[in-house]
Amino acid sequence: MTIKFGPAGLGAVKDAVNNLEKYHKLGLKACEIAFTYQIYIKKKEDAVKIGKEAKKLGISLSIHAPYWINLNSADKEKVEKSKQRILKCCEVANWLKATCIVFHPGYYNKMNAEETYENIKKEIINMQKTIRKNNWKMKICPETTGKKNVFGSIDEIKKLVDETGGNFCLDFAHIRARYKRINYKEIIKKFSKYKNWHIHFSGIEYGEKGEKRHIKTKTREIKELLERLPKNKNIIIINESPQPIKDSIMSLNIYHKINKINCNQHK
Repeated sequence: MTIKFGPAGLGAVKDAVNNLEKYHKLGLKACEIAFTYQIYIKKKEDAVKIGKEAKKLGISLSIHAPYWINLNSADKEKVEKSKQRILKCCEVANWLKATCIVFHPGYYNKMNAEETYENIKKEIINMQKTIRKNNWKMKICPETTGKKNVFGSIDEIKKLVDETGGNFCLDFAHIRARYKRINYKEIIKKFSKYKNWHIHFSGIEYGEKGEKRHIKTKTREIKELLERLPKNKNIIIINESPQPIKDSIMSLNIYHKINKINCNQHK
């Protein structure tokens, strides 16, 4: 098993290479480029340069697609624009050699859960056809969501991935907000057949309706995650706290301590 840690956010294009070098020096081996408000890497040559630097430094890149995505809108134009945003992320990811496009699939709106699922599934299958046609190698990864009125429960994401052939993003902060707890044993069982896991983690503030906001990562919670994750997977853990670099380093240090204790116990 390998676990790579890194922050959500690479910074501006002009700072990207320097930031990757900084992450490398800090021992971080992953980074998720935040296209959450706009796809800000416009030029292929910029993306290729960033991707080559990341590969040289051993840093795995992923992308978070824009927030403005709803594959279950009653407005067909909004659905089409949502798909184009995801596919544009795929094109940039191909330049970067990024492996994963994380996105929030959509909303229930006034539809029931089953109808919402079928609509989202259909649009993902359509996007998969374009991805295959272009011979793009990345995976599109629907994410578990933290609000109860938003599509993205554990079971919905699992079924979606099983039936569309993509991958997934397990956001454990969102899971805690949505369910008020994290049943690690159940989650590991549900996703056991998948070798590569993409994870988001941070602290989370939540209420009755679920997620309110991300907060600083709690030492106890990241320790619990690292102790309970499966031991036979390739895992990337992206930190989405307000201090993602600092909290990624903290997580990495806790991981090293856990491994040292485990090694000493087996001597």
